[in-house]
Amino acid sequence: MSSTPEPLRDEPPGLAVVLGGTGGIGAALANGLRRQGHEVLALGRRTEPALDYADEASVARVAQAVADELARTGLPLRRLVVATGVLHDGEIQPERSWAHLDAAALQRLFLVNAVGPALVMRHCLPLLPRQGRSVAAFLSARVGSIGDNRLGGWYGYRASKAALNQLVHTAAIELARRCPHALCVALHPGTVDTALSAPFAKTGLTVRPPEVAAQELLRVIDTLPAGSSGGFFDHQGTEVPW
Repeated sequence: MSSTPEPLRDEPPGLAVVLGGTGGIGAALANGLRRQGHEVLALGRRTEPALDYADEASVARVAQAVADELARTGLPLRRLVVATGVLHDGEIQPERSWAHLDAAALQRLFLVNAVGPALVMRHCLPLLPRQGRSVAAFLSARVGSIGDNRLGGWYGYRASKAALNQLVHTAAIELARRCPHALCVALHPGTVDTALSAPFAKTGLTVRPPEVAAQELLRVIDTLPAGSSGGFFDHQGTEVPW
């Protein structure tokens, strides 16, 4: 695998938007997209405008910033990457048993992992070009796969990522009616050396630096074939069961 993924030959660079673009893997994705020649807009909780899933108006402001950048540059929106997500946050920790289920923790996980990306779909997917290939990629997790769940536990994270997968699949169906060459997919990045996964990286588990994970994900994004919209793929491009 080359150190810098190359865009498809018939797909010139355009505007690439990375939400969660100030985090570990989000920043690495933004840097990789810049190296590909895309104009990159990386936004997150501490940027201007700021992205706050608890405030839908902030998502609308982010979408307006994207629209303004499209108008300023004259470029099409070729990449929309949503790299936001939460597994643990303060007192919120993955549940080992149903005895640990907590309503507030579940609400927080669903807000960040499912509701927020759904709002991004509402406000940002209409900005994808009607002509030409474009990709909206939402970072999910293999543990969100119902078919692949053999260990149990992690109720809230599993369920919120499963919800995200369903949202992606549903949005892909609608997107195809508007933008026939656009793809909307869920991607499993694998275990990445970030604050999200650090407390849970097991000995013997392959943990990759954000730059490596970003390189792999961009390779998948760049080579997704027609007909893959609505799918769920890992960082090697292998389809993950629902």
